[in-house]
Amino acid sequence: MEPSRSVCRGKPTLPLEPEVAVRLRHVGRLALDLLLPPRCAACDVPVLVQGQLCAGCFARTNFISPPFCVRCGVPFAAAEQGGAEGLCPGCRVHPPVFQEARAALRYDEQGRRLILPLKHADRIELAPVLAPMMTRAGAAMLARADVLVPVPLHRRRLFQRKYNQAAVLAYAVGRLADRPVLADALMRTRRTVPLDDKSPEERAREVTGAFQMRSLRVRQITNRTVLLVDDVMTSGATANACSAALLAAGAVAVNVLVAARVPDPRLR
Repeated sequence: MEPSRSVCRGKPTLPLEPEVAVRLRHVGRLALDLLLPPRCAACDVPVLVQGQLCAGCFARTNFISPPFCVRCGVPFAAAEQGGAEGLCPGCRVHPPVFQEARAALRYDEQGRRLILPLKHADRIELAPVLAPMMTRAGAAMLARADVLVPVPLHRRRLFQRKYNQAAVLAYAVGRLADRPVLADALMRTRRTVPLDDKSPEERAREVTGAFQMRSLRVRQITNRTVLLVDDVMTSGATANACSAALLAAGAVAVNVLVAARVPDPRLR
């Protein structure tokens, strides 16, 4: 006698066809847009798609494009400023520890409207707006990167802010570029003073030795090409200090990708 078998009365459940899944997601987005109409990420006027910039804000956004320093990515006013080597004055005199740095935007009034709310006002939804811009600016470096590492906050500042904006950006870029992120690879071993009003030399002194590789992550960095991610680069002192810690831990190379770059006043 054959053992009894449970019989499924009805048609078997099949996975959704790709076209159906796409339509369902589209319907879901439409429903969400009805409840929360899309707004410009910078000025809050209505737009067609959530996370877009309106036409006016997009026109005011200064994307960095050549000419710029081939090493640190600072924009030039004219190609001749880089000379035959394509280097800015700072990189000629003091070559950075990292190989290359690139930025998506100039850190001007419009750049601050996109970055400061992410940094200080819990506007983490700005990360997916900035990430595609950063991915385009750093495409060549992302193609070479084995892992993304964000610039860390000191634990006290992280406790106050509740998140690290550099890590939020790193995860957003990593998703777009299909690259892993080690958010806790680096530690800031001491709390540094604000660097806004410091000279390049003072910035370098303040952050020297302020970063350290987390011992549990050394194996994931050794013999890897690392892409360091941050929100803003000014003199490059923080990027240099982080790069030195990563190279000392065994990274074969470090490049830097930031959302915005402060122009060098000597190059205007």
